[in-house]
Amino acid sequence: MKSILPERYEVEKQFNSRVDNFLSKRQIGKILNNSNFSKQKGISCFVLFRFVFMLVFTGKNLYRTLQSGPDTGNPEKDAVYRFLNSFRHNWRKFLLTLSSSVIKETIEPLTSSSRKNVLILDDSLYSRNRSKAVELLARVKDHVENRYVRGFRMLTLGWSDGNTFLPVAFSLLSSQKECNRLCEIDPRIDKRTTGYKRRVESIRKSTEVMFDLIRQAQEYGIQARYLLFDSWFAFPSIICRVRKHGLHVVCMLKSTKKVHYIYKDGKLTLEALYRELLKKPGKAKVLANAIVQLGKDPEGNPVSARILFVRDRNRSKKWLALLTTDLELTDKEIIQTYG
Repeated sequence: MKSILPERYEVEKQFNSRVDNFLSKRQIGKILNNSNFSKQKGISCFVLFRFVFMLVFTGKNLYRTLQSGPDTGNPEKDAVYRFLNSFRHNWRKFLLTLSSSVIKETIEPLTSSSRKNVLILDDSLYSRNRSKAVELLARVKDHVENRYVRGFRMLTLGWSDGNTFLPVAFSLLSSQKECNRLCEIDPRIDKRTTGYKRRVESIRKSTEVMFDLIRQAQEYGIQARYLLFDSWFAFPSIICRVRKHGLHVVCMLKSTKKVHYIYKDGKLTLEALYRELLKKPGKAKVLANAIVQLGKDPEGNPVSARILFVRDRNRSKKWLALLTTDLELTDKEIIQTYG
């Protein structure tokens, strides 16, 4: 039987060459250095980063790989854990710098100027139900199961041109309410470090952190015309504030009695607004739309928006509502952009 070892070795060699080419082309060593990744002695941060980076693509488990020992060419496990756990390393700056470089130098030159670039904000659960003593561990709401679990919320800001998606910034959030936090900040951490600032950030309101991520992405030159998010952030005050950053909003709306929209000199809930509108006959996918007033932006300018009611394809007798502050978008463009 023909041995497959030489073939496997050749594939691994080609893969390593492609990884090294990417790391060199993107100047990962320089980005790490500028993001406060440094060591006084031992294995360099670049070598440790390359080791962890390779694990993702080879599908290997970090713990199992480190258990094999340094005889296999792997770094010592203590060096790897110190690298990953250091509160001095600025991972957000690293990701922003790298993402900005990839977008500007690789994606945008290949993308048509007519394509709509967007920022996408997503809030997801990061469960740690078996943990007991993790720093800033909190009781957070699982909106899928409708119950509280131990863990964190991962707030992620990504960039997309409709074909490619890149994460550009993230924040791991605990809870703003002290009663929901099961563990507090380790008092031994230097308050001047990036790690301490991230811990303080994790107990702020998610909407405040959201605008910090948007501002930082724009400071690094990541350009987009729209900000997309789901109904969790779709409140008129937040949408009006987004306009200050030069972004239009396309988002899903949630029907609630606490939120009202100004339509024909009256304040209506989403349900009441839908009843007020003339519906399209038959089995039309777009049922109705209306231009409403949301309020005023931070500079006092009125903010208008179009609300589009579409048929829920999973429940034909129900509807979904999309909102955009770009009144020039057609019904089809609103659906395509959010999709």
